[in-house]
Amino acid sequence: MNIIADTGRKTFAITHQPPAAGSEEERKAFNEIQQSFARQFEEVFPDKLAPRTVVILPSLSLDQEILSKIKGIVHYEERMLCLLMLLRMPLTKIIYLSSVPLAESIIDYYLHLLPGITGYHARKRLTMLSCYDSSVKPLTQKILERPRLIERIKQLITDPGSTHLTCYNITSLEKTLVVHLGIPLFGTDPDKFYEGSKSGGRKTFRESGVNLPDGFEDLSTKEDIVKALAALKKKYPGLRKAVVKMNDGFSGDGNAIYTYPSLTKDDASEKNIEESLSQHFKPVAKDVSEKLFFDKFKEMGGIVEVFLDGDIKMSPSVQCVISPAKEVEIVSTHDQLLGGDDGQIFIGAIFPADEMYSISLAAEGKKIAETLAKKGALGRFAIDFISVKQDDNSWRHYAIEINLRKGGTTHPFLMLQFLTGGKYNADTGEYLTASGNKRFYFASDNVSSEKYKGLTPDDLIDISMYHELMYDGAAQEGVMFHLVGALSEYGKLGLVCVGSTPGRAKEYYDKTIRILDHECS
Repeated sequence: MNIIADTGRKTFAITHQPPAAGSEEERKAFNEIQQSFARQFEEVFPDKLAPRTVVILPSLSLDQEILSKIKGIVHYEERMLCLLMLLRMPLTKIIYLSSVPLAESIIDYYLHLLPGITGYHARKRLTMLSCYDSSVKPLTQKILERPRLIERIKQLITDPGSTHLTCYNITSLEKTLVVHLGIPLFGTDPDKFYEGSKSGGRKTFRESGVNLPDGFEDLSTKEDIVKALAALKKKYPGLRKAVVKMNDGFSGDGNAIYTYPSLTKDDASEKNIEESLSQHFKPVAKDVSEKLFFDKFKEMGGIVEVFLDGDIKMSPSVQCVISPAKEVEIVSTHDQLLGGDDGQIFIGAIFPADEMYSISLAAEGKKIAETLAKKGALGRFAIDFISVKQDDNSWRHYAIEINLRKGGTTHPFLMLQFLTGGKYNADTGEYLTASGNKRFYFASDNVSSEKYKGLTPDDLIDISMYHELMYDGAAQEGVMFHLVGALSEYGKLGLVCVGSTPGRAKEYYDKTIRILDHECS
């Protein structure tokens, strides 16, 4: 006799049906929930002893077909483990969500870094929840497909009024999850996605009165691209290259380079450009075919702009935070390390940006951030530039992208800030710790070698302790690791190397590479 079947009872049933995704009812519910965030930001955020819960959602809710070309992409969810440093506040609780379970040794490694808090105390206030799903779908989508998991998260939230959601990026998926959970998020409403797109960014740059590369936005077809390429060549006969970018690219992998053949100004017709396109058009992502690129471009839209040349040029970025009161703070500047054949792929960053231009760079970034604040942007985001040295030794900054999300420079800076209690001064271009000492770092997301495959997280920690690579909280120098979960399968990991001078930070990086190569030889 089947007693369970006869009772008609189940272990779980949805008691509250949220509004349909994308509906007007969901939009209204989202806006009502978001209204509570301003009070949190003003009262809870500044108080280190205030009880709070932070739900961390490291979902890369971007185009999955493009993301799948990035080696070890599921482990990029580990980059937001830097936010475990929030546990240094003794009454803060964290709920960390992930696609697959994260190794306990990785969690222990981060908790070991916490200043003034024991690992045991922090671990009691940390809940790790996993979907047990390594598919290419965005983590947020996986969560929405698991109502029992959503209910478990809600049960862990004891006070929605002091709880918020923080995400890598925000789309309609995250908006739906906010309504399911009933807690606000710290970030821009995805209805304003266009403002952070490549096309929207170019319009914001013009409104802000900053320089930008000449080009065209709001394109959608291959024919649009051909027309734009031809128009740029006619306007600039000496132009060697142009950049084609999808509106929602990630880490340069939504970009392509078109190298102009030897055409005269009169030969630069749309017909000649179209005939030469396949031969001279190259997507940045190695595994993205020309056909896939144009299919995705048609789906997302995008831009074409000149490839900026210069004898000396840099690729800095400015990281900003906009508060609910629309106040703008410049929290960091970086020099980005770009790789690939045409320098389009983000590899890492140097902090702060070079003293020759960091102050003027921050000023340009602030103009853009103030424009975005008026448009309703919220939270942490970054603006990418190309900076070209002029004949008079001054620097000319060209804004090229807005990333209304966390990015490759977010987690290194947050780690430094959480561990040293310091602050970046945009007016001086310096970062000072709580004790008044300058600090710098050299960071990379793409330390990669076939030789590193097979190293487990435990192996990496053994190596770093034996060779004295671990970050030293007393000296406030040393090496911090991330993307550790990608190491064994992909031979890939990330480093943040902190030093009292730029040279010492780079020495830590070089030493780490030498030791890893030696241990794996």
